Amino acid sequence: MQEKYEAVIGLEVHAQLLTNSKIFCNCSTKFGNEPNTNICPICLGHPGVLPVLNKKVVEYTVLMGLATNCTINNRSIFARKNYFYPDLPKGFQTSQYEEPACEHGFIEIALPDGITKNIGITRIHMEEDAGKSIHGSGLSTSVDLNRCGVPLIEIVSDPDMRSANEAYLYLSKIKQIVQYLGICDGNMEEGSLRCDANISVRLRGEEKLGTKTEVKNMNSFRNVERAINFEIGRQIELIEEGGKIIQETLLWDADKNKAFSMRSKEEAHDYRYFPEPDLFPILVDTKWKDGIAALLPELPSERKQRFISSFKLPEYDAEILTQTRDIADYYERVIEMTDDYKSASNWVMGDVLKIINERKIDIKDFSISAENLAELINIINDSTISGKIAKEIFPEMLNENKKPLEIVKSKNLMQITDTKSIGIIIDKVLSSYPNEVDEFLSGKEKVFGFFIGKIMQESKGKANPKIVNDLLREKIASYKKIME
Repeated sequence: MQEKYEAVIGLEVHAQLLTNSKIFCNCSTKFGNEPNTNICPICLGHPGVLPVLNKKVVEYTVLMGLATNCTINNRSIFARKNYFYPDLPKGFQTSQYEEPACEHGFIEIALPDGITKNIGITRIHMEEDAGKSIHGSGLSTSVDLNRCGVPLIEIVSDPDMRSANEAYLYLSKIKQIVQYLGICDGNMEEGSLRCDANISVRLRGEEKLGTKTEVKNMNSFRNVERAINFEIGRQIELIEEGGKIIQETLLWDADKNKAFSMRSKEEAHDYRYFPEPDLFPILVDTKWKDGIAALLPELPSERKQRFISSFKLPEYDAEILTQTRDIADYYERVIEMTDDYKSASNWVMGDVLKIINERKIDIKDFSISAENLAELINIINDSTISGKIAKEIFPEMLNENKKPLEIVKSKNLMQITDTKSIGIIIDKVLSSYPNEVDEFLSGKEKVFGFFIGKIMQESKGKANPKIVNDLLREKIASYKKIME
């Protein structure tokens, strides 16, 4: 059935902007405060109050538009989106409709087969958030208005996605970009990044769009993918059974792994948009736009390509290291102090990210400084310690925040490079395992690895592996000559 039909998907993504104050007043935007403490007469829609636009909101919106290849409109206006709900005290939401801030952009996503695809962006506009209704047991409902007036941008895609995976990749790219720009933390669990999906299906090869449904209440990237797959399957099954898709809004239930109807088209709101009379049009002239453009950081796709071309990293490494701006920054600080780009990549992708993921912390809270990690790589490369010893002292660096060389010296872990000392250890091991020596001389090459392990064990991991390898081959060669 999936081969017979094609899905058509568009996403509406709301990103909460990282401003200190709300969009039209100076109330705090801090998450987690006591209910109804971040409020004022403007948030609450008291009669006679007037909104004042937060300039930073405009700049963040334009920044996102520039990062997603949008046209930045010289003039945009606010509109009142009228509907009644208990957590909307004004009776309308201040948003943008006919004249948004940004239009006609695109984001490039990398598909699993190595092909890239552009997903069009219809518009990016500013709006204020509504409050939050908290439904208790029975008929009781509480309202927290702290979120009223918190600034949002809504990023509306074209219906260019054809699978749940493409939608997942697109949403991930949105999150990555807003985090790189520093305009949103991208936390779906806390609601600072939210997504609604418009989904329809049609026979492959058809140009006409099918009837679409809207799926809401998806609070994680995994749930977005699961919900879209569910709805695609539901629509295909309904069509195959001779049913008809109706335009409706559905709510995703992650516990039941199903979407349930919330309202049909007939019950949907008529928002009756009209221009907001209390706010002037926003005029973004060339000088202001150029000033905002100067704040654009190196974006993830550009940084990835630079890591590949400048540091000769595999594409996989560059992709992992540039997933977040902070990880990429940490890696670049490491390689400022070591020229072993690949070893630095291996340590960051492996040991560093493992700790970060296990402890659920940010790289900014990671206790090993970039300077100390670079020193660890350097003392491996100059044969001060072996890679095995490095793995042993890494936990101590993590827990005690000490320099690696300091730990090595205090524990006498310096690598043994003296050939005479290593030769004595090799002789001891070979004399302890005469049968294995005979096996190796008879052609069983695998026994060589056994000897290496025993020698390293005898030296407590301090013997230089290359010297061990070379000396061991010399010793065994001399045994062979004696036998001949």
